[in-house]
Amino acid sequence: MSFIITSPESVGIRSESISSLLEELQENHVPVHSILIARYGKPVFETYFSPCKEDELHRMFSISKSFTSLAIGLLAEEQRLTLDDKIIQYFPEYVPEHPHPWLANMTIRDMLTMCTCHSSTTYKIDPHKNWVESFFTTKPTHPSGGVFLYDTSSSHTLCALVEKLTGMPMIEYLKEKVLLQIGCSKESYFLTDPFGTSMGGSGLMMSSRDLMRLSILIANHGRTLDGQQLIPESYLKEATSCHIDTQLTAPSLEESQGYGYQFWRTRHNGFACYGMGGQYAIFLPDYDLIFVTTADTQEQKGGNQLIFNALYNNILPALSDYPLSENKTAQQILSNQCSQLSLPIVQGKITSELSSLISGHIFYLSECGLFDQCILQFYTDQTGLFQIHINDNWYKLPFGIGKLITGNFPIYNQRYAASGAWTAPNSFYFKCQLLDECVGSVHFYFSFSENQLSLFMKKAVEDSFSEFQGFVTGHL
Repeated sequence: MSFIITSPESVGIRSESISSLLEELQENHVPVHSILIARYGKPVFETYFSPCKEDELHRMFSISKSFTSLAIGLLAEEQRLTLDDKIIQYFPEYVPEHPHPWLANMTIRDMLTMCTCHSSTTYKIDPHKNWVESFFTTKPTHPSGGVFLYDTSSSHTLCALVEKLTGMPMIEYLKEKVLLQIGCSKESYFLTDPFGTSMGGSGLMMSSRDLMRLSILIANHGRTLDGQQLIPESYLKEATSCHIDTQLTAPSLEESQGYGYQFWRTRHNGFACYGMGGQYAIFLPDYDLIFVTTADTQEQKGGNQLIFNALYNNILPALSDYPLSENKTAQQILSNQCSQLSLPIVQGKITSELSSLISGHIFYLSECGLFDQCILQFYTDQTGLFQIHINDNWYKLPFGIGKLITGNFPIYNQRYAASGAWTAPNSFYFKCQLLDECVGSVHFYFSFSENQLSLFMKKAVEDSFSEFQGFVTGHL
């Protein structure tokens, strides 16, 4: 499937509406990484917030669950399973000798709808034990089939089922059946758990463009534009319908609209592939509209809802059922607006009288943590360098001052963009925004008093970077 961008006006979307959407997201400080819009099966808008780029893979988190659902649907079409099969029949090696009836009665359909016999993700109890096995050995809390409780271990186990039945990684099965046939790149992959199973609940790495390609296929009922049926239409209809109420546990208005088979229902009679931190493919069939985003809202309370609100407030009210006259002026304004988009930059002063006094000097840290020495350096080109000493080696974290620069985070080898600023005469703060298999942020706040340093570190990253959390003190 080619990816040719046509004009918004050609499908009844005003360029001014997209400009307004971008302005609302920026006014609300939503840290968006990419936005793509399609209507009537045609991509009409694509933008990336610097330094994010169109060809980069992005962690999609729980959008992975929708991919797992599609793989289950394909296997059902191949008659390798049915949705009413009991899951324990496929994993006898993990099932206790006398399984609890609530576990024994759990079906694949129960797992697709997040109506398992578990109240939370089982492998998080002890991530060092086999993740799939934990789904069968953790004591059930209630009968399956009647209550929605979000359980990523359910999706993970379904992914393990796909890989067991196909004998290949789930992403390779999906590439063979669907993804490569619609023009998706070969580079997409899933992270795996410590035992080699693809993380079908959270591990998808994919470009925004490829997510839009698949979304266009889903919106077209699983058919390519030339009429080839790649995903069963009947399964897609069932998967994206509401099967269970989610109001009891919903943290936001959008998540209270119900749940299908690893797809969320939304307002305006829509549905969505929904990933932590603002990863979305939002489908509004009544408007024949698809809205794809990647982002990092993990530190912004209500940030996910702000993305939906911006879509509903700006795009929907001005939609036309017919093509509009091309508005070259509005299109140019939108293009200029997009050229200036970037990830958030730390605000503050570019320099301080203290800069020259502490730049390049070693601080010896009194706390026994990951690193025992550090150096903060400032350069005349509005860049800086934070160095940390670990086990006789120095590791470097470059950052911009009043601007973003990119680097690789030491130890984890994760790509990031960082900016910093003086927030007070004696305080410097910089933030690393992670843009790799880890999406999130790591913060460093330095407070200086005479020859003393207090360093506060905070991380907003799932399941890693815990070394960069808390206070350390030091001296010259």
